[in-house]
Amino acid sequence: MEKNQTAHKPQIKTSEQRQKIIDLQVNRPVRRLELVVLRIYPRRMVYSENYVGPVAAACGRDETGLVGLVLWGEQIQRVQVGDIVMLESGWCRERKGELVVSTGKNGRLSVLGR
Repeated sequence: MEKNQTAHKPQIKTSEQRQKIIDLQVNRPVRRLELVVLRIYPRRMVYSENYVGPVAAACGRDETGLVGLVLWGEQIQRVQVGDIVMLESGWCRERKGELVVSTGKNGRLSVLGR
């Protein structure tokens, strides 16, 4: 009977599974990515049609590689070097040949721990 109980467990949906850096694709959404923040560069102010406010570049890693990370507004104060962060519903772009991820307008960034 134990086999039957195991067979009826709900499976995790693909959208809930953790992505890895090696699987990221340029100009494609980021569903759920967990990173260790390795470095945060000094913040700068951005004045554009879509956003006015502070932005900081950062970089992070998982077990498969390194990726750039864009921190917007209050994210800059919440995230510290060494934090494990989870980015959900974000985007992946390419800048100077390197992958960069961000929450964009609709994504979320959570600090999971240190």
